Amino acid sequence: MSFSSDVKRELAGVRLTEKEQKLSECYGFLLFSSRFSTREIVFKTENKYSADVFESLMDELFSPKLLKEHELKTRSKKQGLYKIRFADSDECKSVFEFYGHSPKDIRLMINRANIDDESLYVPFLRGVFLSCGSVTNPRKGYHLELNVQHKTLADNIVHLINEIDVLDVKPKVISRKGTYVVYFKGSDGVCDFLGYIGAGNSAMTVIEASAYKELMNTINRRQNSELANIQKLASASARQTHAIQKIIECDAFDSLSDELRALAKLRLDNPEMSLKELGENLEPPISRSGVNHRLERLYKIADEL
Repeated sequence: MSFSSDVKRELAGVRLTEKEQKLSECYGFLLFSSRFSTREIVFKTENKYSADVFESLMDELFSPKLLKEHELKTRSKKQGLYKIRFADSDECKSVFEFYGHSPKDIRLMINRANIDDESLYVPFLRGVFLSCGSVTNPRKGYHLELNVQHKTLADNIVHLINEIDVLDVKPKVISRKGTYVVYFKGSDGVCDFLGYIGAGNSAMTVIEASAYKELMNTINRRQNSELANIQKLASASARQTHAIQKIIECDAFDSLSDELRALAKLRLDNPEMSLKELGENLEPPISRSGVNHRLERLYKIADEL
């Protein structure tokens, strides 16, 4: 089951008690369905939970005669298609006009009189998402979109979302295959929107996925830094060992001072030690800069040889 399906299952479990809220959610469904006019109302979805909520709202609020179809999965389709339509055009006209729309309207757009209170934005947007929304699995990315049939409706929904102070999202609109897609990205925006419309558990899933990714990024950065330090240490140790071996091969090792011989022996025996560790294991111990100074003297002797 996809993450979008999980979100819609959670939203389908939201129980509304006020009729105004139910009417607002139903309006979100209808306005962003496949067909919404005086002659035809058709709702199509691949999600069973959305289909169930749509049918339940229609039965409770308007009791129209509905014709239901369900196309089973095929090889070319991963999911079946649920199609619910009004059987009677007179009932289409009645519901269409109930929400303040007229056959004379040039464009289909949000009638704000149906959501004249900000408390009704939540059920309305929940209906919109159940009707035409989808969201990417947060393990793969953070992308939420609404697939809208009309440009005016797409612009309307962007304007509405921008009005909501608690939502820190910046929706955009693109055209795709004859429809319009309202979308926004980012874990914060997706999380805020899901939480706002009532999918709190799904919002937490987004938060957890984001936190996990950030943790893994931190670990990877740390590991990369540690790997770089190891590579740097190995390169420096190899250079130091090479210089000491050159001194030995030229029979100049015994002519070194006691402090240089002690450091050279310690380095040959412990190629993995850092400069700080070398200094701590000398007798008497010396600082990292002191070790570096003695190594520079060994380099110079090797170069002269």
